[in-house]
Amino acid sequence: MSITVPIQHSVVWITALAVLVGCVSSTEPAGVSEEAVSEETAAVVPADEADNYVILYSGREESLVQPLIDMFSEQSGIEVDIRYAGTSELAAQLLEEGAQSPAAVFLSQDAGALGALSEAGLFATLPENITQRVEGAFTSQDDTWVGITGRARVLVYDSESVTEEELPRTADDIVGPTWSGKVGVAPGNASFQSFVTAYRVLRGEGAADQWVSGLTINDPQIFDKNSAILEAVNSGEIPLGLINHYYWYQMAAERGVDTMRAQLYFTQPGDAASIVNVSGAGILAAQSFDLDAYDLVEFLVSDVAQEYFVSTTYEYPLVPGVVAPEGLPALSDLAIADFDLADLATLAQTQELLRRYGLIF
Repeated sequence: MSITVPIQHSVVWITALAVLVGCVSSTEPAGVSEEAVSEETAAVVPADEADNYVILYSGREESLVQPLIDMFSEQSGIEVDIRYAGTSELAAQLLEEGAQSPAAVFLSQDAGALGALSEAGLFATLPENITQRVEGAFTSQDDTWVGITGRARVLVYDSESVTEEELPRTADDIVGPTWSGKVGVAPGNASFQSFVTAYRVLRGEGAADQWVSGLTINDPQIFDKNSAILEAVNSGEIPLGLINHYYWYQMAAERGVDTMRAQLYFTQPGDAASIVNVSGAGILAAQSFDLDAYDLVEFLVSDVAQEYFVSTTYEYPLVPGVVAPEGLPALSDLAIADFDLADLATLAQTQELLRRYGLIF
């Protein structure tokens, strides 16, 4: 299933973002003020404390997150001290720091890291005024973290050298001899590791071992990140790559849809190569008394924040009523029945599998 985005759509998004910023400057978004902390929140928090200061560990890039955090701080008066790094790096740091971590909130690029921290008992239980904002399939089942945005795994292909009919239909087809030396991947990236984790969960350990072995034998082209894969496909350097959908939308908005040599393709519904993962946030249990942390997370699932992500990062909103970027398949069409995002927490096993075949070190 390939997608085409109307040329005028980027103009609409830019206009929408301008309106959004104007709205944020004149109205207070839900969940930002101290008064907005509900009785449900108070029931979860062992002691009320708000000092208009909160520490955030962000596994999402500064260029994407900082403008939104600035909106929150401007409206709430809460200063947010942020440490930016990769999701995997920050998750490992939080596991090492344990209850001594200064962080109150962790913003993760994917569900796998959130699940791992939840299993380690590092997250507080979130109140219903936060968790019930998001559809149940795209958030934690035990209310220890909440999904914020959805990102679909997709194939990106060079439309000048490959036809849609020639593309792999499943993840298994990617490691076939047809694509030897032609596929770009980013094994060190959290999104690729979550994809492999999903494959393990859906197909079993033996099948996953065969897939990673097949990929390694197939001489994959290794990149540091999704955006580099997209650039390589768009320039004709490689014909195929695995990325998250929104990287294409960001490039198309910057360069113009008509200039895009790279195009997106969704594999068969239910296939691991088109899994929908989420970014999300949790509050560290050691800081569960910090009301400012609850305000921040509640803001991240407000309509204002969801619309910001749609218009700026082109990800799926997870709050009902917020419209997704035009041209994307419906989330319901991509969702895998009976697949629990918490299963992505087995990230350590995936990393060991990738190390065994020399894809990461």
